[in-house]
Amino acid sequence: MTTPTTGPPPTDMSARIGGRVVTPALPVVDGSYPNEADLQFSKCLEAYSGEHIPIEQVQEIQRRERVLNSMSQLCREWIEGVCRDQLRMSEELVQAASGNGRNLMFTSGSFRLGVHEPGADIDSICVAPNMITREHFFGTSIDRLTGKVMKDPSSLAERIRNHPDVSNFNAVESAAVPILTFDWEGVNIDLLFARLASSTVPADLDIDDDTVLDGVDSATEKSLNGPRVTNLIAAFVSGTPQRYQNFLFVVDASVSGRKCEACIRIKWGFWGGININIAVSLVIQLYPNAGGVNINIAVSLVIQLYPNASPGNLLRKFFLVFKSWRWPNPVMLCKPHDAELGLHVWSAFHAANARQVAPIITPAYPAMNSTLAVSRQTLQILHEEFCRGHDVVDKIWKESLRSTDNSFNSDGEMFAELFKPSDFFISYPHYLSICIVGPSQEAVQSWAGFVESRLRRLVSDLLGKLPVSKIQLWPKKFEACCAERESTLTLAQRKNCLTYFIGFRIDKLRIRGKELNIEQQIHTFKETDLKRFQPLLPGQDIVVGCYKVKELPRIVFEGTYENGKEEAMKVRRKRMDEDPKRIERKRMRELKAREAEMERRKASLQEKLDLLKAKKKESKSGEQVQSSGEPDIGNEEDNKNDDVVEDDDDVAILEDALDTIQDGTGQTKSREEAEKDRMMLMAGLSEEIISSEDANEQEKGKVVTREERESRILESAGIKIVSDDEIVTLGSNMIPRWRRPELIEAAEAKIGRKKRRLDSRSRAKITFKTKFDGLVELDANGLVVDKGDENFIPSKAWTGRRGGFEFKLSDRGLGYYRTGAKIVVPSNTAY
Repeated sequence: MTTPTTGPPPTDMSARIGGRVVTPALPVVDGSYPNEADLQFSKCLEAYSGEHIPIEQVQEIQRRERVLNSMSQLCREWIEGVCRDQLRMSEELVQAASGNGRNLMFTSGSFRLGVHEPGADIDSICVAPNMITREHFFGTSIDRLTGKVMKDPSSLAERIRNHPDVSNFNAVESAAVPILTFDWEGVNIDLLFARLASSTVPADLDIDDDTVLDGVDSATEKSLNGPRVTNLIAAFVSGTPQRYQNFLFVVDASVSGRKCEACIRIKWGFWGGININIAVSLVIQLYPNAGGVNINIAVSLVIQLYPNASPGNLLRKFFLVFKSWRWPNPVMLCKPHDAELGLHVWSAFHAANARQVAPIITPAYPAMNSTLAVSRQTLQILHEEFCRGHDVVDKIWKESLRSTDNSFNSDGEMFAELFKPSDFFISYPHYLSICIVGPSQEAVQSWAGFVESRLRRLVSDLLGKLPVSKIQLWPKKFEACCAERESTLTLAQRKNCLTYFIGFRIDKLRIRGKELNIEQQIHTFKETDLKRFQPLLPGQDIVVGCYKVKELPRIVFEGTYENGKEEAMKVRRKRMDEDPKRIERKRMRELKAREAEMERRKASLQEKLDLLKAKKKESKSGEQVQSSGEPDIGNEEDNKNDDVVEDDDDVAILEDALDTIQDGTGQTKSREEAEKDRMMLMAGLSEEIISSEDANEQEKGKVVTREERESRILESAGIKIVSDDEIVTLGSNMIPRWRRPELIEAAEAKIGRKKRRLDSRSRAKITFKTKFDGLVELDANGLVVDKGDENFIPSKAWTGRRGGFEFKLSDRGLGYYRTGAKIVVPSNTAY
C-alpha cells in the first residue's frame, strides 16, 4: 500500500453522475496528507488484517460471476416467455421488451462496491418493461372455487424454485418491497423486481438518471434506489484511485487494497450485536435491498471530511466523528434535491421527521431516511459502541506514537481488542426468546421472513415503551426450538422452528411493583402485525419465553466461548466483580452494616448501664428507709447481710457487663473509665468510633455531633466528605425541601440577617379586582372560584332556559348572565 505524500490537498469533492453535478453537504475538515506516524499506524492495521481477516478466493469470485450470468439469462428467458406465450407479442416486440440482449440485472450494496466479505449475499434487481407485472414475477393466485393457492410454473419464482442449483428458496410477497431469497450454488441471493414505466428496456438505459423513476410504483422506486444510491456512493469515494482504495480498506478486507473489513464489517457487522444486513441498528430494514448502505454512507462521509487521510487514520476518524455526532442532525453526503417527479423527498422541516432520532439520508433522488427504524434504545447502543471503538483505536494510536522501534508494526495484535466477540448473552439480566414455528420447513421460511420484518416494531415501539432502561435484539437466529416443554407445540412445530433473543434491563426507578408484564404487548403484536400475513396457515405462530442470564440455553454460547456456558458465566462473574459501581455499592453496604453493629452495641451497653443505675437507686432508697425507721434488734444482722449480698450482686452485674464489653474491645477499663463511657453514651457518643482528636475535644468540653461522627467514619473509609458550607448551590441559595430539618435550621440561621432585612422592607400585597366578603375558594390552578351573584349564575353546561338570563361566556366564566347586564367577552372567544 502506497499513499501519496506530496501535492496540494484537494478541495473539490463533487461528483458528476446521472447527468448532473452532485456537491457534498459538508466541507473538507482536513485535506492534509498522512505523515510517517499515520503510515506506521496503517501498516500495523494492514498486518492485522492480512493475518486475521478472511479473503475471498478466486474460485469464489468466479462462482459469483457465473451465478449472476445464469440468473441474467434466466430472467431474459422468463420475460421472453411471458411476452411470447401469455401476451402473444411479435418476435420483434419480444426482443425489444427483453432489452435486445442487454443485461437486465443490476447489483447494489456491498457486492456492487466491492466490499463484500466471503459468503456474503448479493443484492440484485431484475428490470422488466411495464407489461410484466408482479403476478408474472411470483406466479401466485388463489382458486375462487376451492380457495387454494395456485403457483404458475412459468413465473420467475417457480423457475428459480425448480432450478437444480437452487436451495433455501423463500418468497416474501407481502413485504413493502417484495423479494425472493435463495441460495444458488451456495451463493445467497436477494432478488428484487423493478417494473419500468416504458414498454421496452432501452439499450442505453441509465439507471442513475432521475427520469427512470417517472411513472413507477412505490415498490419499484425503492428497488431502483438500491443501485442508484450505491452508484452515487461509489462516485463520491472514487475521486482518486488511492481514495477509493482507502474506502475499500476501511469498509472491507478483501484482495489487494481491500484490507480492513473487520474494522467495519466483521466486528461492526454486528455493531456490538447489531447485524449490518439489518443495518446499523436493531432491525433497520427500510427496504430489503438496503443491506449495508448505512455503513457505506457513514464511511463515505468520513472520506469527504478527510479525503487524503490514511486508512488507519480514517478508521480512527470514523469512530471520532460518530462518537461526537450531534444527533438528531442528519447524516447526508449531499443535500436532498427534488427532480419534480411527484415523489416524496426527505426534509428536516417536515413535521413527520421531527421525531427521527438518528437519520441517515440516502444521496439519490428521492432522498429518504434509511434509518427510520432507529429508536432511542438503538441509538444508545450505537453510541456506546462508537465510544468503545474510539477508545480502543485511540489507545492503539497513542501507543504507536510512543513507540520508537519497529516492533509495533510486526503483527498488529493490539487490534484484537477491537474484534472481540460480542458479549450480548452476558450483558443483560433478562432475556426474551421469540420462537417462530411452522408446520413445515417451507412454511416456516416464508413465515419467519415476515416476522423478522416486524421485529423492529416489537422491540422499539412496543417493548421499548415499557419501564426498561436498555433493550437490544440479537439479529442472529438459532435453528433450534427454545420453547418450554409445557408449551403446546407439535413435534413438527418443534422441528421447524427459528429462535431470536431480546435482552433487556429493567428500570427500577420507573417500574411499579416487582414484575414486568409483557403479555399485552405480545398480544398486540400478534393481533395487529402478524395477522396481516397471507396466507396464514394452521401451525404458524410465535412462542415467547423469558429467561434470566443463568437460565439461557447452552446453544447461544456455542462458537463465542471456548468452553461454552461455563466460561461465559466465569467471564460475567469477573466483570461483575470488577464493576466500579458494584464495588462501591458493596463498600457502602459494609459501612452501613458496621454502623448498624455499632448502634446495636451502643444500645446494649446503654441498657445494661440503665439497669445498673436503677438498681443503685433502689439500694440507696432502701438504706434511707432503714435508717429513718426503728431498727429491728433481732433482725439487724440479717438485714446487714442482705445489704452486703445485694451490694455484691450489683458489683457482680457491673463487672460482668464491663467484662463483656472489654472482651469485644480487647481493653481493660476501670470503674471510673466505665463511668466516663456512660456519660459519653448519654451524650450520643461511642468510644469505638471516636478518634484521639475527638477525645481531646471531649476533654475540652466540646460535644461531637452525630453528623460529624458519621463523616469521620466515611473519611476513615476513604470517602471524601464535603460539608454543606462547601457546596455551591446552582441557581439560588434556597434550601430544597428534602433537606433534613437540622440543615434547614442551620441555613435559616446563616441567612437570618437577610431575612431581617427583607422583613424591614414594605411587603408586596395582592389586591383582587373583585371584592370578596370573607374567605374565597381557589381551584386547582390557584384561581378564585366564582360562586355567582344576582347577575351571574355559574354553569359549565347549558341546563335549559332561565327567565331573564342568557347563557354566555364572559370574563367571569361560562354560565347564565342577566339580560342587559354589561359583560366583557375575552378577545380569543368567537361566537
